[in-house]
Amino acid sequence: MNDMLPGSDLDFKERELPARRPGKAPEGRRQAPPPRPRRQGVEWGAVALAVSVAALILAGAALFLALRGSGEEAPPDAPEEEPVTFRFGDMVLEPLEGMPLNPYSKEDFSVDEKGRVVYASGGRRARTGIDVSTHQKEIDWPAVAADGIDFAMLRLGHRGYTEGGLFLDQTFAQNLRGALDAGLEVGVYFFSQAVTPEEAEEEADYVLETLNGQELAFPVAFDWETIIGDEARTDGLDGETMTRCAAAFCKRVEDAGYRPAVYFNQTQGYLRYDLRDLTDYELWLAEYDLTPDFYYHFDLWQYTHAGRVDGIQGDVDLDLAF
Repeated sequence: MNDMLPGSDLDFKERELPARRPGKAPEGRRQAPPPRPRRQGVEWGAVALAVSVAALILAGAALFLALRGSGEEAPPDAPEEEPVTFRFGDMVLEPLEGMPLNPYSKEDFSVDEKGRVVYASGGRRARTGIDVSTHQKEIDWPAVAADGIDFAMLRLGHRGYTEGGLFLDQTFAQNLRGALDAGLEVGVYFFSQAVTPEEAEEEADYVLETLNGQELAFPVAFDWETIIGDEARTDGLDGETMTRCAAAFCKRVEDAGYRPAVYFNQTQGYLRYDLRDLTDYELWLAEYDLTPDFYYHFDLWQYTHAGRVDGIQGDVDLDLAF
């Protein structure tokens, strides 16, 4: 908006009056002074405007001097809001834009008489599960079911971290049969060492071929992990490629009619994967604690690797499904 007043082209001039002939005024009478010249009405409007503007300027100056004399200052500008951040270890991170946040209230977590974490909210209770592989050796599945376990995630197979071959978990077939016969709900996971999306698709095809149409109540999960203590073909793989591998695996699984998922720990979730590219799939968090502190949304939570369950010798991973 232009606050300048437009200029005027009017030329304010006095009107010319007919000239009077010189002469004397009659005796005893004073001669009337010559009439004052009259100005156009626009001139008086301009004068009034100028007077108003001058009055405003004077009033503003008077207010400024009064404030200055009293020592008062104009209120400072409001400070800019600092960006939202959260901490992970000694790092300060900014949230991923558009990424759903952790919806679970810490007050709704508790520990039962068996030392297992329980989550109950709004009249609903999270289901308790385990994830197992050949490391648990032979499992007594009826005893597992009787000990309050609702579901099991079974390792179907893995890719070798040196030469990259694909291998079936030696106990998968018997675990699948035993868990289903005991009435547990079942999902599977594949331990990936893919270094390209094409290898991840190859792993998904291997899983689908092994399942051969087997119905599952729980997801088919992509489990890519860093090899510690030995050289691996996956050493130095960047987060962008990891994300593309996970997405390629999940897309292949989804196209086959199964529910895909991605397993990860906090370091992978914060610093490696771009979880915004994986929100179409279920997320399975590994964070060992009594309450999950992970900033973003997840669907499954592996909260310990040292659980104890009847029918299994030694430690076993325990999970919650929300």
